[in-house]
Amino acid sequence: MKDKPQIARIDPLSPDPGLIRRAADIITIGGLVIYPTRNLYGLGAKAANPGAVKKVFEVKNRAPDNPVSILISDRGALNTYAADVSDAARSIMDRFWPGGITLVFRAQPDLPRRLTAGTQTVGIRLPAHPVATALVKAAGTAITATSANLSGHFGVRGISDIGRQLTEAVDLVLDAGTLEPGEGSTILDVTCDPPRVIREGWVTANDLRALMQITD
Repeated sequence: MKDKPQIARIDPLSPDPGLIRRAADIITIGGLVIYPTRNLYGLGAKAANPGAVKKVFEVKNRAPDNPVSILISDRGALNTYAADVSDAARSIMDRFWPGGITLVFRAQPDLPRRLTAGTQTVGIRLPAHPVATALVKAAGTAITATSANLSGHFGVRGISDIGRQLTEAVDLVLDAGTLEPGEGSTILDVTCDPPRVIREGWVTANDLRALMQITD
């Protein structure tokens, strides 16, 4: 644990490039950063770094059988992490990315086992929030997208609600103020046909049904 949380204010609409670069460098070398998304704060680490992913599980007290989703910088990075991308998945991405839907793909075999929790699948999202978008682009690699909370606790919209146990365990906190209220991301399994809703959130099941046949 660190003696004092390293907290930096960041403009949620026009994030300072120098601060984003600082956060990205921390992630690149295996550190942890708390960052804002649309409605909740997330905990970011380099997704392809087994040691960094292990830290995420440890600081959250997360069960080892509970996989962690990731953020990518653009659709061109998708094949680095997803082993198979169906036509249905492409249609959903065309309609809802960037934004509040996480798609669960078959994972590339070289991803850390802890990240996928042995499921051989990985949840992937293209973020819309300016800070999250800038951070993953600057890092040049996928980052973890799990919420910045202890396992079993609710996700939070403000840094003061995270708690010192977690903020003191990370290397940097990007504080964008209180985030807008709203649902977390929808999680959709696109490894099956038709796709299956795992968790309904920002994108509703009705939104998805209007696009294609799905199950829930």
